[in-house]
Amino acid sequence: MFENNITENILMEIKISKDKIENGRKAAAKGAEAVRDAIREKGFASIIVATGASQFEMLSELVKADIDWSKVTAFHLDEYIGIPISHPASFRKYLKERFVDKLGNLKTFNYVDGENPDPVEECERLGKLIGKAEIDVAFVGIGENGHLAFNDPPADFNTDKAYIVVQLDEACRKQQLGEGWFKTLADVPQKAISMGIRQIMKSKIVICTVPDNRKAEAVRNTVKGEVGNRVPASILKNHPACHLFLDEPAASLMR
Repeated sequence: MFENNITENILMEIKISKDKIENGRKAAAKGAEAVRDAIREKGFASIIVATGASQFEMLSELVKADIDWSKVTAFHLDEYIGIPISHPASFRKYLKERFVDKLGNLKTFNYVDGENPDPVEECERLGKLIGKAEIDVAFVGIGENGHLAFNDPPADFNTDKAYIVVQLDEACRKQQLGEGWFKTLADVPQKAISMGIRQIMKSKIVICTVPDNRKAEAVRNTVKGEVGNRVPASILKNHPACHLFLDEPAASLMR
């Protein structure tokens, strides 16, 4: 039984590629086009950037795109609480090395500081910043448990807070371990700061990049199941401009 179900209005565009490299290239190209459109229309753009193994190929292509990054402000999607930026699993480290430093001239990157001794205060700080922005493009993924950002099931579909403190469920923590970010499950933090579902849904365009067979069940549940907070990513079906990019392994259970 799904909780917090809402009226379903499937508008999602789905594209399937033969492998994760092609998938990342296509996702980056679509996202870059949207960023350029925003800059052309209003002189600047604001984006949301995700992390994780699923974003490797997309980000490696995005940083090569013909974009005037000096006109782009970016917001960090989520971060563990209590992990320093020097930690191999730090999402701040991930984005600094794979995105920000590759560009050199990005206007602003608003990192989530998971080391702030008051995580709620950090959520409020970020909320004020993103509250002044109109997000043109959100680059996101889908977790093995169907999470969107670090909003694990059952996700809060009702909060209007832009950033929230969340408890990570075991499936999510096992995914982080399986991707090689931590040595043991005990090392994976139990709490994180995550952008809220409603804030993500405010984005004009969503580029959702999901490779690998291990995501196949989550993809099937997202696309074929009901919209509900037991599969948080299912909410993307109600977004007016969500583009879901899958490689063949990730799409294997949809047929």
